[in-house]
Amino acid sequence: MIKLKAIYQCTQCGHQSPKWGGQCLNCKAWNSLVEDVVNVGKAEQKRSAALPLKSTLSVTKMELKEKRIKTGSAELDRVLGGGLMEDSLLLLVGNPGIGKSTLTLQICDQMAKQEKMVLYFSGEESIAQITSRACRLQLKNPINLLNVNNLESILATIESEKPNFIVVDSVQVMASDDLASQAGSISQVRHVAEQLMQVAKREKIPILLIGHVNKEGNLAGPQVLTHLVDTVLFLEGDPFHQFRLLRSTKNRFGAVDEVGVFAMEEQGLIDVKNPSALFLEGRAENPIGSVIVPILEGTRVFLVEVQALTAYTQFGYPKRTASGFDLNRLNIIIAALNRYAKLKLDSCDVYVNVVGGLKLKEPAADLAVAMAIASSKLKKTLPPDLVVMGEMGLSGEIRQVTQMEKREKEAKKMGFKQVLKPHFEEGLKGISDVMNKFFAQ
Repeated sequence: MIKLKAIYQCTQCGHQSPKWGGQCLNCKAWNSLVEDVVNVGKAEQKRSAALPLKSTLSVTKMELKEKRIKTGSAELDRVLGGGLMEDSLLLLVGNPGIGKSTLTLQICDQMAKQEKMVLYFSGEESIAQITSRACRLQLKNPINLLNVNNLESILATIESEKPNFIVVDSVQVMASDDLASQAGSISQVRHVAEQLMQVAKREKIPILLIGHVNKEGNLAGPQVLTHLVDTVLFLEGDPFHQFRLLRSTKNRFGAVDEVGVFAMEEQGLIDVKNPSALFLEGRAENPIGSVIVPILEGTRVFLVEVQALTAYTQFGYPKRTASGFDLNRLNIIIAALNRYAKLKLDSCDVYVNVVGGLKLKEPAADLAVAMAIASSKLKKTLPPDLVVMGEMGLSGEIRQVTQMEKREKEAKKMGFKQVLKPHFEEGLKGISDVMNKFFAQ
């Protein structure tokens, strides 16, 4: 018996409410309640039969390796853990214009190059738009394109054609006739993902879902979508810079601490084999307010340039601006420099920029930012073969960071001979010690 009832469900935590409200009563999120329809009728009682048991402990690691499908991109394979699993359901998300469709088409081209049948279901773009992008990327292998947003049509086509790789762009615009709610609602997104997951597991077909993000840059829609898929891939970066980072926040078939680096070129997203060399390309000689910091992304170390500029403020309140660095962290560093390094930044505007459009989140960049600000304020250059790493505390002390030996090895490989790090034997315990060593009058 089917009896539908309208409810309001939170897209963040899934809490249900009989009426709409501006704030979820469970997780306190604002504007997260959306209208949905549920069946409150009594379901018929069905007796289920017992299933035969199957042991999975006999599966060897070699058999699991053979199920991997190479994507043609070493960076993507690194993030996936060695390639696509044949029965995996993947979710690729990213900001609009970041390169999701470009990367997806390149994956489809590589799958077709391996003589695998590819089905691309698009619910947003027309066939002409996708074909135009494929021609711009100079893709030559056949890809089967369908413009559809009905789940039943998708499932029927998959059963009829028996493809080897499937793309659904995007999961938020697909809808099923079995549900009365509109496309993009919690029930529709959950139902579509569940049906496609069953197809992937039953038919041993890797399926790639394209997802939307909200204005905060997080995955849009219900969090149950994250729990259903096997792998969640985030493509991030600045659309005005050429670099893109691909990282996984969930991976049932590999590690989640790997990161892939791509460069956006005319031919599409190209693998970057030596990211440090590209990030440092074009650096000026003996620049003021410039410091190199080795950052850790997953298991890889990148050398990144941090720039700072200080200028006398024209207003009563000094301005602090950061691009690629946390503004709250910058304010803490400036306060520590004022107190313990006597830089007198109260009357200066401070601007910090991370070259290449990267976003530094780890505390290892604290000392580099402080050194760049001091270099700009005192108008003194730092040695060109110097890299800086260390975390700053509220009392001006410098703390060690993780995997320092690995960072030093990458710096020496790129030709940097001096490494500034917390060194208690040499007396480099606080920011004042560092200022006295490099900026003494």
